[in-house]
Amino acid sequence: MQTIKKDQMFIFLAVMSVVTTMGFQVWRTLFNNFAVDVVGLGGNHVGMIQSIREVPGFLALLVVYATLMIKEHRLSALSVIILGLGISLTGVFPSYSGLIFTTLLMSFGFHYFETTNQSLTLQYFDKHTSPWVMGKIRSYSAASAILIGLVLFFVSSHLSYELLFGILGLLVIIAGLWGIVQHPTREDLVPQAKKMILRKRYSLYYFLTFMAGARRQIFVAFAVFLLVEKFHFTVKEITLLFMFNNTVNYFLSPLIGRAIIRFGEQKVLSLEYFSLIFIFIAYATVETKAVMSVLYILDHIFFNFSMGIRTFFQKVGDADHMAPTMAVGFTINHIAAVVIPVLGGLAWIVDYRIPFIAGAFMSLISLVAVQFITKNIQQADLRHATASS
Repeated sequence: MQTIKKDQMFIFLAVMSVVTTMGFQVWRTLFNNFAVDVVGLGGNHVGMIQSIREVPGFLALLVVYATLMIKEHRLSALSVIILGLGISLTGVFPSYSGLIFTTLLMSFGFHYFETTNQSLTLQYFDKHTSPWVMGKIRSYSAASAILIGLVLFFVSSHLSYELLFGILGLLVIIAGLWGIVQHPTREDLVPQAKKMILRKRYSLYYFLTFMAGARRQIFVAFAVFLLVEKFHFTVKEITLLFMFNNTVNYFLSPLIGRAIIRFGEQKVLSLEYFSLIFIFIAYATVETKAVMSVLYILDHIFFNFSMGIRTFFQKVGDADHMAPTMAVGFTINHIAAVVIPVLGGLAWIVDYRIPFIAGAFMSLISLVAVQFITKNIQQADLRHATASS
């Protein structure tokens, strides 16, 4: 029976993750053109909307209190519905204030699903299985991003923005409604704490989560901008690069999950941060378009290694701390979403290489920090053994 329930939870999380990825990909692909061509917004307006989009990430810790009123898997499905609603309404409100409203709605759905998705994975799959589950679901999500990219490529010139947002958002809502009526839960799991959890013994997890958020922002905010501004990548070239990245991730994500199971989080994350030191330095020094493309692909591959941070916490955290700590971790991760783009943007004015040199330095710090993972796991195993005896 437990195996059946695990399979049901895997199917539930896989379906919800796939439609969430597709929905967010639709929004991300269409948003800038819609904002400029239809709404007539400038860069300052778009920048403000993108900053507002990160607000729900800061508020992810409220998931803990939401689970007082609704079961976590239903909150996850409800979040997908809210995501779809935000997407479907985007074309209906073609104004600055309208885009702020629909973006917030979409973002609350996206961030709250991601928080519950991580929590449910760690609760329902043991430490020997969860890396494989995360890798497999990331693989499915990458495939869905490729699919929706192809759909938009062929139909975007034939349908209005209102119809594109409306139809594709409605499909996400339908998937969320399917999730609401599913029952993939088990009654024998440890009940999750219904309050915010902060523990000194989780300090390494908090630190690595913050640093991963900072690394993500350098990648998202400045890597693509560098490709466009300095190397003059066209829209088609960027699109092809995205599709190639998703194709690579489709095959590699499950292998990364298996590598975590076989070699452990410390070795896998050490490989990531050691490699990132040279990748970020190369961003600041390379002068050829082809090499820059390779760097971007490698950067995107190593981005998936971050699942090791969550599986590390699964090994050191108390069983009833999974949900609240994932919520707190998501908030910590998003602190960098506001700080890094602002500071990096100011540094870019002085010299575009500064954000990438800073990224290399942060990778070095992270490389040192992950060397304490095994020690943390050993201490947690001793603590759990003592508590059980």
